[in-house]
Amino acid sequence: MSGLVPVLIIVLAAIFGAVYMANVFRRYRRNIAVGGLVGAASATAGALLVMLPLNFCTFEPERQTIDRVFGFLLLAIGVGLVLWPVNWFIRQRFEGNPLFATQTQPGAFKGWLTPALLLLPTLAILAIFLYYPIFDTFSLSVLLARLGARRSVFVCVDNFTSLVTDPSYHNTVIITLFISFAIVIIGLALGLLVASMAYQPITGARIYRTLLIWPYAISPAVAGVIFLLLFNPAGGFINYVLSNTFGFSVPWLQDPTAARWAIIATSVWKSMGFNILFYIAGLQNVPNDLKESAAIDGANALQRFWYVTFPLLSPITFFLIITNMTYAFFETFATIDNLTRGGPLNATTTMMYRIYQIGFVNQDLGKAAAQSIVLFVMVIGLTVLQFRSTGSRVTYGA
Repeated sequence: MSGLVPVLIIVLAAIFGAVYMANVFRRYRRNIAVGGLVGAASATAGALLVMLPLNFCTFEPERQTIDRVFGFLLLAIGVGLVLWPVNWFIRQRFEGNPLFATQTQPGAFKGWLTPALLLLPTLAILAIFLYYPIFDTFSLSVLLARLGARRSVFVCVDNFTSLVTDPSYHNTVIITLFISFAIVIIGLALGLLVASMAYQPITGARIYRTLLIWPYAISPAVAGVIFLLLFNPAGGFINYVLSNTFGFSVPWLQDPTAARWAIIATSVWKSMGFNILFYIAGLQNVPNDLKESAAIDGANALQRFWYVTFPLLSPITFFLIITNMTYAFFETFATIDNLTRGGPLNATTTMMYRIYQIGFVNQDLGKAAAQSIVLFVMVIGLTVLQFRSTGSRVTYGA
């Protein structure tokens, strides 16, 4: 690759950063030239952050169009990772945020050394057990690496771009989204229904509320084994009841559609105790006077729940959407491994389970690392989308 191409890429990123930050400085009536220099330096650092480890390989002449597109996407991500915090810092500084005030706030540290020393153990643990593994995963995703092999080969972004043209991976993404959304929606709906009934003041309420929460203490692997016995097509309890009551049975673990719903049912049962626990806590904080006022105005029980109780539960619901989505994407692995092992016909192979198959069964660590990054980015994107859309409609307080 000609040395002119990396220079042009860096210059392009620097021009974008300079124009962007100069505009920010202009709006705050500050020196535009200084803003341009800050933006150019920040964008250049971001571009080098992602391009230097790849040696600008995505822009080599022999690369395909999809590689170049992916390269520009990485370039934009790198520029954004550096430019966004710099932009935030400058805006806070110009707007006179108390965080940057010269006067010490009550209860605040007078210097930076003491809080830095107090944060050092936490930062060290995060660096060793979180940041370093993330960096190592990114490094592994651009290699052709086999489990147990002594050598690895740099393949640029082939492990990522190959997923774009892989129909089996597209099918895996669709299956993952279907199973995950079904777990979240059904789990929250049933959890709220059971919590509303368990909240009623009757004798022994504390006992059966505790029994409802207990299934959450069971690990996903154990839940998979339990429901493997229940959904067993030959001698399972569920088919025994269906055949004796209605005269038919369901091939739960042999039929693709039935197998997906078996995974969904198991995961919903496993997570329902968690949802019930938080919904009961939320129902205890709903003011009775609001429900009594609605009853006086003529609202029936369903209307009181929908227009009074449910809106006040929106913070709990928003929290449970995020936690249940994380559970559905990541923690269903053990359930699938014990119940269906991704079958039949890969009908229950989620993105998480596919990473295990690629990395440990097929021993292709490079592709597994790339797919784990894709899954991570997808979950982060869905979480941000939830905060942007649902989070803005959450009602805090009565």
